[in-house]
This record gives sequence, C-alpha cells and structure tokens, in this order.
Amino acid sequence: MTIEAIEIRKVALPLKEPFRASVGVFSARDVLLVRVVTSDAEGWGECVALPEPRYSAEYVDGAADVLRRFLVPALPPSVDAHGVAPALAPFRGHPMAKAALETAVLDAELRASGDSLGRYLGAVRERVACGVSVGIMGSVRELLDAVAGYLAEGYARIKLKIEPGWDVEPVRAVRERFGDDLMLQVDANGAYTPADARHLAGLDAFGLVLIEQPLAPGDLLGHARLSRRLTTPICLDESIGSAAHAAAAISLGAAAIVNVKPGRVGGYLEARRIHDLCQAHGVAVWCGDMLESGIGRAANLALAALPGFTLPADTCAAERYFATDITEPLDYTDGHLTVPTGPGIGVVPVKEILDELTLWSEWLGVGDRKEG
Repeated sequence: MTIEAIEIRKVALPLKEPFRASVGVFSARDVLLVRVVTSDAEGWGECVALPEPRYSAEYVDGAADVLRRFLVPALPPSVDAHGVAPALAPFRGHPMAKAALETAVLDAELRASGDSLGRYLGAVRERVACGVSVGIMGSVRELLDAVAGYLAEGYARIKLKIEPGWDVEPVRAVRERFGDDLMLQVDANGAYTPADARHLAGLDAFGLVLIEQPLAPGDLLGHARLSRRLTTPICLDESIGSAAHAAAAISLGAAAIVNVKPGRVGGYLEARRIHDLCQAHGVAVWCGDMLESGIGRAANLALAALPGFTLPADTCAAERYFATDITEPLDYTDGHLTVPTGPGIGVVPVKEILDELTLWSEWLGVGDRKEG
C-alpha cells in the first residue's frame, strides 16, 4: 500500500452542555482528524488529545505540530499498519498523535481489503453495553436529575467524576436514590494523594464497581498500597500507556481492572496487546471515552467487542455529548451500541457537516524528513 498524501484537520464540535472533571471544564471538543490517502483507499483516524495538557502531556495543537514536523515526514511511503510504530519509534512520547496516524493507515488498509476493524481485532460481540460518564455538577440535586435521565435512556452503568470536596456525598446520594442494583463507579483522574487513603476508604460503603485512577499517573506503588487499604477495586487509566505499563501494574498489585483507551496507549494494535495481557492474567478491561467524534467512537466499539472487555464501555451514543456529530449516528438501542461491520472502522465523515465544522486543514507529504 502506497501512501500518496496525508491530511490533518481540526474540527470544533460544540458540546450540548459543559462537561466538568477534575482535569478541567469543557464546553466544546476540538477534534484533530488524520486522513491517509493511499493508492487503494482512504483511511481516517482521530487524535484524542484535549485542548490543554491536563489529562496527559499531549494537547491538540501540539499533536498537530508533531504530526506535521516529525511523524508524517518519518512515515515511509509504502507501509502497513504494523510498520507505523517502528517508523515513529525514534520520536519519544506523543502516543495520541501516533495512534491517530496508525489508525488512519490501518483503516485504509482494511478498507482496501474489505475487512472490518472488529473482525481484524478479534471482536466476538455484535453489540457493546454502554455506560455513561457524568461530570462534576453544581449540586447533588442536579446530579440526581442527570443520572435519572441517563438511566431512563437505558445506560447499563453510571460513572461519576469525583474530586476532593465532591466524592462521598454525591456517591451516597446516587446510591440511596437509585439502589444497590445500579452498576456505579467513580473516576478521580488522579485528583487525590496517598494521604487521602482514609477518606477514599469511605467510598467502600457504597458497593462501587471500581474507583478509577485515584492517584497520580506515575504512582504505581501508591496505587498498590492503596489497593490494600480499600475493598473497592482500583482501576488504572492514565497510568497505563502501554502493555509494559499494564504488566508492571499487574505485577505490583496496583490494578485490579484496566481502562483501555486506544489513543492513550498509542493505537488499537497496542490496545489489543493490553487486552491479551490482562485476559491472560484474569484482569478485567473496559474501553474508556475521550469525548470522541463518530470516527473514534466507531473504532472504539470494535475494540470493546473483544472477549476480555467484560465491563460496559464509556463509548456511549454521540447524542450524549454533541448536538451534531461528523458521522451518521451509530445504532444505539436498549443501552447497547452496534459494532460497525463495514470495511475499516465502518464509518466516514459526512462531508457537508465536516466542512462546516472544520477550523483548518492541511495536506502533508510523507517520507521526506530531513535530519539535523
């Protein structure tokens, strides 16, 4: 497969309402798309970096810069998806930018062969159970109303964003209002320190599925110690940047569950390796969400349909976040999304909507990096 050109494009997707987590408040989602044009097909990938380097060190404009100046020029004109990571390995970090490029190459490769991403990765389910992530809100009453609405829409699991000052009381209120049968978990995005262990143990009373990323991403030993003080299973998100990170966390006892976000770990090929590793060690995995457009959401569904993904995904219907998506709506029914079965990721942007929401676009050449 010969790559003829690559386009990077920044798109602004307004959110239906602001979304707040401990890492910031978002009123719009700046989406960086990568389109790979080959001799046989076109492919799309989505960079999940946020506008500011709060969730991780990457951010949208930085990802565009590293793609433009380093990653795309380093890509050989003739390459398949498995050759992308080795070609980009000399450049440290930037997994989200690398993932977008690898995904676009993989999408083009699969479209050319007529194969779907789900079948390629080893999906075993046609539909994926969906959970919903509920941001930090202005009051407990507002939170309860929001949760009630999501449950009425059929979501199988509720995840509450938490931070110091917004944790035990909102969790207690949700549990008391909706009962013990509600599948409920919390996500701290690293907002706590080891000194908060006793306070976090107060969440054990509410029968949570898991507490996600309570401590800083680099603190695997802290998570291992915390796991011995809590009865609630600890799930790691930001701490897991590769299969090697997952192996270290498992060996230390720092993670009973792993949240797999393909953009965070460098792409779907590495995400599958993490899935296989965790499955071999009896560690549950589930697919997280980065407020993706339909491009990233469709690809995530293919991953979430693998056998080791036993917990509901954060990959909910686009209507949860966006008034308008850049793809046709994915099929959401009874708390489940259908895994696309078309070639590649199974969806493409709607040109008119994409053009309307595009902030800028740029075409890049490949294989012409100059050293020095």
